[in-house]
Amino acid sequence: MKELRRELRQRQTEAETILWGLLRDRKVVGAKFRRQHSFGYFIVDFYCQAYRLVIELDGSVHNSPEARLADEEREGVLRDLGVLVIRFSNDEVLYDVNHVLEKIREILV
Repeated sequence: MKELRRELRQRQTEAETILWGLLRDRKVVGAKFRRQHSFGYFIVDFYCQAYRLVIELDGSVHNSPEARLADEEREGVLRDLGVLVIRFSNDEVLYDVNHVLEKIREILV
């Protein structure tokens, strides 16, 4: 699992790179985020342990009915563990990152 996380960090999407640059080093309300974090048998894009918050970025692959179902099941498992999951599309990060950051701040404050 550790190797897979490392590989995912090395080939992150442009949207993941942008959002990580804005989240890292406690830049959003002092919250510490980890990227490509193992949570059970899942690897989530970003995780803030203090707020039990997962942020997932979705590319077009998540638009298929099968992917949506898998995402819903995964979110259900995380929700049952007391974790809040918020999702943004890659396009939201690429073209309206201020809105994305505002939504994250609203949850953290």
